[in-house]
Amino acid sequence: MRYSYYPGCSLEGTAREYDVSTRAFLGALGVDLVDLPDWTCCGATAAPAVSRLLTLALPARNLALAEAAGEDLDILVPCSACYLNLKRAEEGVREGGETRREINEVLAEVGLTCRGTVRVRHLLDVLSRDLGGDLLKSRIRRSLSGLRIAPYYGCQCLRPYAEFDDPEDPRTMEPLIRATGAEVFPWNAGAHCCGASHMTTKPGIGIELVAGILEAAAGADAIVTVCPMCQMNLEAYQEKASKIRGRDLKATVLYLPQFLGLALGLSKEDVRLDLNLAVGEAFKVKAA
Repeated sequence: MRYSYYPGCSLEGTAREYDVSTRAFLGALGVDLVDLPDWTCCGATAAPAVSRLLTLALPARNLALAEAAGEDLDILVPCSACYLNLKRAEEGVREGGETRREINEVLAEVGLTCRGTVRVRHLLDVLSRDLGGDLLKSRIRRSLSGLRIAPYYGCQCLRPYAEFDDPEDPRTMEPLIRATGAEVFPWNAGAHCCGASHMTTKPGIGIELVAGILEAAAGADAIVTVCPMCQMNLEAYQEKASKIRGRDLKATVLYLPQFLGLALGLSKEDVRLDLNLAVGEAFKVKAA
């Protein structure tokens, strides 16, 4: 399997462990990732507040670069915010009409055009539909039996594009978790919002949302995520969430490819567990 790879800004900064573990895990399964040359920021959460056209043109530039590469590969995107933005641009171009004309008018300034021939795929989409639990189970080298894992999807990989899972009742991580020998922790907060960037603009609301998710995960050995923003909020604000609830809400929070990579026999160094803010000692021992 071969994909064009768009890491996005977070995976080269605060979510470096997500990039490293994604590459290591997929490499162990024989998946070839082709880095998108000269990729640029997708606009993240800032562009929509500035300009509708900027919100479309920034991610569309990356789609145009993938088309220009001429390999006709799906674009694999680990970051949920990047996925949402690239998906929005893909949809805008494919709809044609005035939106496509506006986007290509901007791209023409840098000698590019976007035809809408490249498909944007979230990492979880690729893991669940192209690879799947059966393939993963056949490659397990370290059983993670005895662990109870809470799958946390967040918002942006599910909404508004219900491409590969049910936005209200997501389940695509469950076969992947079970393939490792671990149990799926029963909870109903997997699609709840973590507050996203409101953690900085409306911190009171953000902390409350994070506290609710951490409370719901009480009893799980780890929460696994597929979004850098979700990962940061659930890791970095555990102390504040514990304070407002009056109880200890500390929890191990991992990226999905970190967790799955350990089951394939990758080392803690291979998936950069040292960069995580919240990894409990019990989990480190189990994953050793």
